[in-house]
Amino acid sequence: MTDRTVIVTGSSSGIGLDVARAFVERGDNVVVNGRDASNLARAAERLGSLAAGGPDRVASVPGNIGDETTGEALVKVALERFGRVDVLVNNAGTFATKPFLDVTEADIDTFVAGNLKGTFFTTQAAARQMRSQGGGSVVNIGTVLVDHPMATTPASAALVSKGGIHALTTALAAELAADGIRVNAVAPGIIRTPMVDGADLDALGHVALMDRIGEVEEIAAAVLYLADATFTTGHILPVDGGFVAGRA
Repeated sequence: MTDRTVIVTGSSSGIGLDVARAFVERGDNVVVNGRDASNLARAAERLGSLAAGGPDRVASVPGNIGDETTGEALVKVALERFGRVDVLVNNAGTFATKPFLDVTEADIDTFVAGNLKGTFFTTQAAARQMRSQGGGSVVNIGTVLVDHPMATTPASAALVSKGGIHALTTALAAELAADGIRVNAVAPGIIRTPMVDGADLDALGHVALMDRIGEVEEIAAAVLYLADATFTTGHILPVDGGFVAGRA
């Protein structure tokens, strides 16, 4: 059991849900978030049943993370329920493929709002509280495709916004270090989530040296490491089964 409080955005399914699970099973307080209130309620109930300290260690805040007020609400609920904010995991975001020449202004706006803007303003809200406490840890979720795109996965609009998250990670690591706030990122490869439902998973797995796709618990393990790594900041950690190392 700990007094640490963790906010995990986009945590009603997929990677975010498993990251939240990992923290609650360790005994941390966790504030979860998702756009669909009913899905989020089910996720919070499930997490409460797993929490080392019982369901009272889980709080939920529905809302679109692209709206600045959602990040503010997450911090507000964390303080009201648990009294502090120690870790922020910026997991919420969107990803989709679309050929560059077909990308519209609406596509760009969607990815920037859901990925970059949401991460930016949620971190801003959390960092204000962390600074008043003397420090904290931020872990962003990016993607290895930012630096190692695939010709078979045209996703320029999504990757521009994810690339912004990588840049924000290193910029904030430099700016916030004096406040005791560490900022790192996990860059997943191809992970088994609802996002890849219907895809040829065997074919996708072949892009990695380990010849398989990753599992959500493997991303959660990396997030836990960075949340606790007290002498690590500004690091973008690939968790990709060797996809980056194996690129020709």
